[in-house]
Amino acid sequence: MLRSAWLLPLARGCLRRSLPQLGAEGRQRRCLFSGSPSSASHWSKVVSEAEKIVGYPTSFLSLRCLLSDELSNIAMQVRKLVGTRHPLLNTARGFVLDSRNNLQMRGLVVLLISKAAGPGITADSSLQNDMISGIHSSQRSLAEITELIHTAFLVHRGIVNIGELTSSDGPLKDMQFGNKMAVLSGDFLLANACTSLAELQNTKVVEIMSSAIGELIQGIYYENSNLENGNGLTDDIGISTWKEQVFLSHSALLAKSCQAAMELAKHDARIQNMAFKYGKHMSMSHKLNVDIQPFLNESSNDSVAFSLNSAPVVLHQDLIGREAWIKQIEEAQVKGNLIDYTKLQDAIKAGKGVTSAIDLCRYHGNRALEALECFPPSEARSALENIVYAVTRFS
Repeated sequence: MLRSAWLLPLARGCLRRSLPQLGAEGRQRRCLFSGSPSSASHWSKVVSEAEKIVGYPTSFLSLRCLLSDELSNIAMQVRKLVGTRHPLLNTARGFVLDSRNNLQMRGLVVLLISKAAGPGITADSSLQNDMISGIHSSQRSLAEITELIHTAFLVHRGIVNIGELTSSDGPLKDMQFGNKMAVLSGDFLLANACTSLAELQNTKVVEIMSSAIGELIQGIYYENSNLENGNGLTDDIGISTWKEQVFLSHSALLAKSCQAAMELAKHDARIQNMAFKYGKHMSMSHKLNVDIQPFLNESSNDSVAFSLNSAPVVLHQDLIGREAWIKQIEEAQVKGNLIDYTKLQDAIKAGKGVTSAIDLCRYHGNRALEALECFPPSEARSALENIVYAVTRFS
């Protein structure tokens, strides 16, 4: 427990020093599965079929914690934010109402890969006897822990920078109160995750998941430091740096949760590595899909639906060069250094950044499918493959 216990104050401190801002940029970064793939109905079907395989809807993964007396008291306090513009309210509403976001996808993948792999060859009979629907109870606990960690970081990301608020953002006291609730509820969820992690009584798993939390913190720090400044310019990070940072903030948790699930079933290092690779490449592919959607969805009325640090934009800048990119931003600027995102979006779509991002998405999808080849054919493996097909689909 020592390894995970010190991460709670560290996570809280780092997140407070790199506070996200209100507005479209904050909404865009809400979570890994924050946008639906190109076909919402197809995606929902894939998820529904996968949930039947693991035994129950994964929307109940963190239900025990969410229905606790402590969190119920926090929820009563959060109701005071109704009518304000604090982003914590939108985050909470999304957990309840927005079924398209599939907020429990990480836990679902952990359960599927656990069932696909089965018990390791060195697993004793007690481990095999404790399986329900082909999944060990400790692996189901791990899926819950993964969701709690993810939810805690989602809530913490709802903290706003008080020093940069304007009068149009609402009363200062509402924002201060919302920040207190975001810190309190996020800390509560993360503390529960750390406690449950210790109860697994597996030092290697605690080490793996603790490192995932540390990488999440590092990734969010990089993510916030790359936000465009007042004149619309972004850091010249390049696609290789972008991939490194996205792994930390979006892929590390799922990749290491898949690896930890294999450790709990007593699989060897090779199988653990393959599970890690599936989680990494599948989540990278999904992040690319989310980044690409605003450039494909012609019916979108939100002209600020894409981030200037999304994959198509970074690739576009790589392809045309930094100077040409700065010139395009300047041409898209209007009064007060505001950006005409529609004009800028058209310029990006006219280049090769979007098609390059689609190719990169499919590359990571193929790498994820290759990682699954070490598992025997099964319904669970097919479901994991179908998730990859869904996130690499653009028609």
